[in-house]
Amino acid sequence: MDTIIQGKAYVLGKNIDTDQIIPAEHLVYSLSDPEEVKMYGKYALSGVPIEQAGLPEGGIPFVEEGYYSSPYSIIIAGPNFGCGSSREHAPFALKVAGARAIIAESYARIFYRNCVDGGFVIPFETAQPLNKSILTGDELSLDMENNTLTNLTQNVTYQLRPLGDVVNIVQAGGIFEYARKNDLMATTEA
Repeated sequence: MDTIIQGKAYVLGKNIDTDQIIPAEHLVYSLSDPEEVKMYGKYALSGVPIEQAGLPEGGIPFVEEGYYSSPYSIIIAGPNFGCGSSREHAPFALKVAGARAIIAESYARIFYRNCVDGGFVIPFETAQPLNKSILTGDELSLDMENNTLTNLTQNVTYQLRPLGDVVNIVQAGGIFEYARKNDLMATTEA
C-alpha cells in the first residue's frame, strides 16, 4: 500500500458545494464510456467562483482549458467541503481529474461517505485553516501512515486527524472491494 502522496496543492475557500465541484450541466456523460468519463475530469471544480479558484490569488483553474486532468493532486479547503446535493459524481470527477486527497476543515457528511464508499479520493480533516497558509502550487507530501502533511515549498509540517481504515477502503477501490479483499462479505451457499 502506498502511504505517501506527493503533489501540488490546489487551495479553495469554504462551503465548496457539489454543484461547484461538478456543475449539473456536466452530469450528462456516461460513467462507463472511457471517452465520456474524461469529461468529468475536464469539468471538475469548474463551477467554483473565480474569486475562490486557486486561493489566495484567485482565478487559477483546477483543470486548464483543453485538458482532462489537473496538475494538482491534493486539494486544500476550508470547512463544509462537498455541501449541497448528494451527487456521487462530485468525488468521482475529482478522481478522474487526478485528485488523490482532499484536506479540509470539515466535510458535508454525504460527500465524505461518497469519497470513501466509492474509493474516489481520501478525505483528510485538519483542525487548522490550512487554506490560509498553503498556496496553490506548493509542493506537498501527505504521509497517510503518520497523518501528517508537509509543505515542501515552505518547509512546514502539519498534523492531520487520523482516518483509521478510511485510507485502506479508498485504496482498495471502495467499501465493497475492501470488504471482499478482507473477507467481510457474507457468502451464500449454493
